[in-house]
Amino acid sequence: MRVLLLILITLIVLGSASAARAATEVVDVQVIRDAALEALGLSGTRSRAMVDSALRLQTCAAPLQTTPTGPRTVEVRCTDAPGWRLFVPVRVVREAQVVVLTRPVSAGTTITADDVEVRRQRVHGGAAYAEPSTVIGMTATQGLASGAALGDNVLSTGPLLQRGDPVILVSRAGGIEVRMAGRSLGRAASGDTVSVENLGSRRIVRGRLIGEGTVEVGS
Repeated sequence: MRVLLLILITLIVLGSASAARAATEVVDVQVIRDAALEALGLSGTRSRAMVDSALRLQTCAAPLQTTPTGPRTVEVRCTDAPGWRLFVPVRVVREAQVVVLTRPVSAGTTITADDVEVRRQRVHGGAAYAEPSTVIGMTATQGLASGAALGDNVLSTGPLLQRGDPVILVSRAGGIEVRMAGRSLGRAASGDTVSVENLGSRRIVRGRLIGEGTVEVGS
C-alpha cells in the first residue's frame, strides 16, 4: 500500500512539473512571422513580418489562424484557451521580372535593344515592362541610371519635345480648327502639358502635346 502511494505521489509531481513546463513554453516568433507572410502570399520573398524577437507568447497546440486586415497587416491568432491575438505589420518587398537599363541614358534618348535586359528585382511604385520588345523605340523622359526599371512613368512614345523646338499650335472651337506656328518653352513627352509661345502674337499659353511637334491649346 505504501509503495502504491509513493508511485501515485510521484506521478502527480511529474504531471504537475510537465504542466508547468507546458504553461511556460513560448511560441517561436519566426513561426508567427512565417504565418503572417503566408497569409499575404509573400512567402519566399524579401518581405518582412515585423515581430519583436523579445515577444513571449504561450505556445499554441492548434495551428495558428491568420486573417489579412490590410495590404500590409495580418491578424495572427492562437485559438487555445485562453489563447492570444496579435496584429503583425508587414514590410512588403515585391519582386518581378522587369526590363531594366544596361547603361545610363539621358532624357530624350531613344531606347534600343542593346540598352535593356530582363532582371528580377524589387518593384516600387508604378508598373514596369516585362518584355524588352515593348520599350524598344520609346523615349526616356528623364535621365535614368543603369539598372533602372522601365515603365510608363519614365518612357514615352515618340520624340521628346525640348525647349526651343518649333511646334504647331492647334486650337479648336465651334467645329473650327486653327493652326499657328509656335515655340516650346519647356520639355514634354506625349500627353504632357507644356508652355508654348505663339510666334504670331508673342502670347505665352499652356497646351498639351498631342503628337510629334503638335500642341493643343485652348481657344
